[in-house]
Parts: sequence; C-alpha cells; structure tokens
Amino acid sequence: MSTQTMTFAKALTAGLRASLEADDHVMIMGEDVGRLGGVFRITDGLQKDFGEHRVVDTPLAESGIVGTAIGLAMRGYRPICEIQFDGFVFPAYDQITTQLAKLHYRSRGAIRLPVVVRIPYGGGIGAIEHHSESPEALFAHTPGLRVVSPATPQDAYDMIRAAVVSPDPVLFFEPKGRYWSKGEVDLDSPVATATSDGGTPDPLGQARIARAGTDVTLVAYGPTVATALSAADALAAEGTSAEVVDLRSLSPMDVPAVVDSVRRTGRCVVVHEAPTFFGAGAELAARVTEECFYSLEAPVLRVGGFHTPYPVAKIEHDYLPSTDRVLDAVDRALAH
Repeated sequence: MSTQTMTFAKALTAGLRASLEADDHVMIMGEDVGRLGGVFRITDGLQKDFGEHRVVDTPLAESGIVGTAIGLAMRGYRPICEIQFDGFVFPAYDQITTQLAKLHYRSRGAIRLPVVVRIPYGGGIGAIEHHSESPEALFAHTPGLRVVSPATPQDAYDMIRAAVVSPDPVLFFEPKGRYWSKGEVDLDSPVATATSDGGTPDPLGQARIARAGTDVTLVAYGPTVATALSAADALAAEGTSAEVVDLRSLSPMDVPAVVDSVRRTGRCVVVHEAPTFFGAGAELAARVTEECFYSLEAPVLRVGGFHTPYPVAKIEHDYLPSTDRVLDAVDRALAH
C-alpha cells in the first residue's frame, strides 16, 4: 500500500531512503548517522542497505561536515548533512552563510550547491543546554538559502524528498518534539519530488491551510502548527472560527497565502518557539501590516519564546508558546 500510518521520524526515514534509491549521487553524512542510525534513529538501517560510501559516519566536526558537502556538491553529488542538535550548528555557521549560501551568486550561476542540512530543532523533550534551540531566523536572514520546516508526517516525507532534488541549498529544520507524532503518509505523493520548475506545487515554497476559518488567522510552522490547531479547537468550542496557516517555509516565505487569509479574517496571530524579538514573526507581522492595513481589525500579534536563553528542562513549558498563550493573544485581537 502506498499510504501508510507512520511517525514523523519514520516518514523522514522513508523520504531519505526513497531519495537514496532514486539517485546514486545522493549521500548522507554526519555524526553517528551510519551504524547507530543517528541520535534519533532517522537514518536507521540506511548504511546497512546503501553502504558506508553513501551513508558516511563523520568526525565530530560540523564545519568539516558542511565544508566537505560543499566540495562534494561542486563535483556533482547531492549531500544530505545531519547536524545532531540545533545548538551544534554554530561551528558550521560560517560555512553555511559565507560559502553554501553565496557560491551560486558569486559564480554568476556557474556553481550549484544542492546540499541539504538537516537540523533537529525546538524544545519540549526535556533536553539539556544547547539541545532545544530555534535558530531558524538566523539562516532565513541569509540570502541564498531555502529554510523550511515540516509540521506533519506527510510534509516530512514530501519536503525532504523535494529538498534533495532542489538545485538550491536547503536548511531543513525538523521539529524534534514532533518526531513521535503519527499520521497518514502517501509514499507515492507527486509533491514529494516537485520543484519550483515543475507543474506540481512546490512544498518548499508554498504554505498550506491546515484549517479553514473566518474570524482570526493563526500562522505557525514546524512544532507550533499543532499548538495553533489545538487553540483553534478550543476557540471553536467558544464559537470563534480560526484559520490555521502552516507556513512550511521561512525562505522563501509564502506571504501571499497569509495575506489572502488575513484579508478574509481581519486578524492575525503568529506563533513560533523562537524568541519573538527579531524573529520570523516580526518579519511576517510587518509584511502583513503593509499588505493588509485596511483589512486589519487589530494589530498583528506574536506568541513565541521569551528573549532569554532557552531554560532548563524543568521550566521549558513555561517558555514555550502554549495553547493558553495563543488563546490570550486571540482574545486581545478580538477585543479590538
């Protein structure tokens, strides 16, 4: 059967397996991705089936992993790098933002770097320091990178496959707190191999309406889509209809989809785990205000992390955006 119920994590594994089967130039590299199968077991069994030359255990050196991937991409390969945890990406930040993001532009289009950098990110799993960061805005601010984050098992499968066939470098942020959530996955989905050059909608650049509504627009991505949907359920019980927009992508950002929704609802609340200060929600709030000024019934509000380092596990749920915090923001929007 092409449609199966699986966890978010297993959907990623299935997408990686399909990508390795489809193209001999695809390879996976990272710390413990081979024999161990990755710290979250996303690459479990892939080295056994595809060999050590295509699923490569690397030294503990993130800058070296991404730098090697850049060289491999210049020779025709399609490397998929795994960064074990979000907070470990910073040793590779220079390679990503000064090389991976810019070589296509600097070479006037002569060099393509089809590299995927997988980054488990976000909180909610009771992890220690440097294991629950949300640094996506730092990369979305850098021209030349696609920055995406799936929220469902189906999108995990579709978007990892689309990322691998993309000619552009893709920062693929995986909400680790959603790894164990389950859903239906169509393994023959035509969206899985779509690119912006084809006729099939590109999941790397298009938002989706996760729930239709009429009174307020809730915009989220990655781990907070489930939070927004939970808030929409609670609002429905009170007679308020909330539309939930899953951004999927931060760069490029599907602003027209959000604008279309806000023009219908008149109100907008943006939700993400990263700190609200200089976050993705700030950019989106500015764009929505510019485009929807005469449609807005209330200011665009943001719900996110606080402007502090990520806290210890014991109090992380006081830091993360909750259903109650989203409902409070909606109440303030509806009061106008």
